[in-house]
Amino acid sequence: MRRIQRAMFALSVIAGSSFLVAQAGAQGNSSSGIDNLRLPNLNNYAPTDSGRPLAAGEGGQITLAAHLTDESAEIPRGVIWRVFGTETGPDEKLPLVATARGGTGVFQLAPGSYLVHAAYGRAGVTKRITVGRDPLREDLVLDAGGLKLDARLSGGVRIPSGQLRFAIYETSAETASDGALIIPDVEPGSIVRLNAGTYHVVSNYGSVNAVIRSDIRVEAGKLTEATVEHRAANLTLKLVRERGGEAIADTAWSILTDTGEIVYETVGAYASMVLAEGSYTFIAKNRDRIYQRDFTVVPGRNQDVELLPTDLLDQNNQFPD
Repeated sequence: MRRIQRAMFALSVIAGSSFLVAQAGAQGNSSSGIDNLRLPNLNNYAPTDSGRPLAAGEGGQITLAAHLTDESAEIPRGVIWRVFGTETGPDEKLPLVATARGGTGVFQLAPGSYLVHAAYGRAGVTKRITVGRDPLREDLVLDAGGLKLDARLSGGVRIPSGQLRFAIYETSAETASDGALIIPDVEPGSIVRLNAGTYHVVSNYGSVNAVIRSDIRVEAGKLTEATVEHRAANLTLKLVRERGGEAIADTAWSILTDTGEIVYETVGAYASMVLAEGSYTFIAKNRDRIYQRDFTVVPGRNQDVELLPTDLLDQNNQFPD
């Protein structure tokens, strides 16, 4: 099989954008001075009831605001706030003291030291604060941006969204494989909020071998739009007694690359799949008869492919009457 074509990304960056589309999930990042503190798994703490009193006793009022960058305005909504105590419990986790969801949050906390985590989509930041009797305001800078992904076929033809998915990974300098998975099954056109940095993006068209990989950099306070070009086609295979005839049921299909690697197998009257550009061998087995046809996939040329009696490997063993 030819090597999978490299991505052709059209990146356009919109400066100064705020991202207002709400998205659940959070990834914690530690700021300087708290690297040795152990935060619990933040996904375990997202109560839906954020309207109740968050801390008991007479304490100080603290206002928390989140920003994408030092110079950007407050994020008006979509932020998940979590306030932790700094002393670990018997489970060696920091206790969750208060939560809130929205934009700028106001908390009434007993005097003392706390860790505040702000999550905005998959972007997050953690900061240590000290609460006294007097009102206090803290601004947390997420150093985050957005990533919007899409894909096209050769010639700019759109790919049906149901056949296209993206996965976002951490970049891995140590190995050639993907780094840790951050977000699976990202739908095309959706905006993903991430901390600024470089990410490894994998685009899958279909579920066989039409895969594009590329590293993309997300900048703080900006929206990065990346469009990948897949060089592939959608094929439907069928075994027929005559050209244009009905597909024969209970047929076992195997799709091989030009190097003999099996990339897809199924059983049925039809075999539908997306294949990357390249040369393949289609093999159909029905009862004790085997049919074979070599085929070249042309990018963007979706088509039905028929295997006929002339493709039978043993011409003395034809279809029964």
